[in-house]
Amino acid sequence: MANKDETFLSAVKDVNPLKVKSKTIDVSAKKPKPIPRKLIEDENRVLMDSLSDEYISPEFDFDENTSYLRNGHSPDIVKKLKKGFWAVQGTIDLHGLVSEEAKEYVVNFIHECKRKKVRCIRIIHGKGYGSVNKEPVLKKKVRNWLCQKDEVIAFAEAPKHDGGSGVVLVLLKEYN
Repeated sequence: MANKDETFLSAVKDVNPLKVKSKTIDVSAKKPKPIPRKLIEDENRVLMDSLSDEYISPEFDFDENTSYLRNGHSPDIVKKLKKGFWAVQGTIDLHGLVSEEAKEYVVNFIHECKRKKVRCIRIIHGKGYGSVNKEPVLKKKVRNWLCQKDEVIAFAEAPKHDGGSGVVLVLLKEYN
């Protein structure tokens, strides 16, 4: 007994395709390019690995400053950021995340903001009340990571009514 494929092929061996011109079927349409998921995953891993928890910015003193401004930018930027000159266009909350999860979340969020041309974001890292010794773990790390990101122009601690020392407002570069 012949299998189904052989039966089908023998049944259609003399068939010629119809030459139909349809308004709804575009035979010249090309298949979409495949999504390089592994490449995207590898690029994200490189971005993650490029941020160091040990990095010390020459431009920022973590113990004394609550704001940061990348060299070459007007000092007015930090003042404007603190006063809400730029509307916050995106927010992430890092509560409950461990350091590595938070780093990945911040990197991905900034990458997505860059893609969407978002300028001003809010990162809620918390005040450390849920941490061992009641000290903020992510506060210093988030600020450290932000100093290393080329997309970041400035950041400042949020006003008290907007979260104070548990929140950082970030101004990103403008992308066209």
